[in-house]
Amino acid sequence: MRALVHVTLKPDVLDPQGKAIQHACSSLGYGAVEEVRQGKLFEVALSANSEEAARKVLAELSEKLLANPVIEDYEIVRIEA
Repeated sequence: MRALVHVTLKPDVLDPQGKAIQHACSSLGYGAVEEVRQGKLFEVALSANSEEAARKVLAELSEKLLANPVIEDYEIVRIEA
């Protein structure tokens, strides 16, 4: 199976990289860009007997390794057989 896990900063956490990107967008003439929040996208290949089992492994992996639960949230975006 292959899965995508999206990790983002929690809404109340400051995002200096996102602010820098948003400022660069303005400088390049993309004034319509009002806000940018940076994140990480992980593509994970794993062996699991079912989507439910894969989801459980991905949740544990995300909570223990991929995301910092103090400042980041994660979402299992997609699981494909």
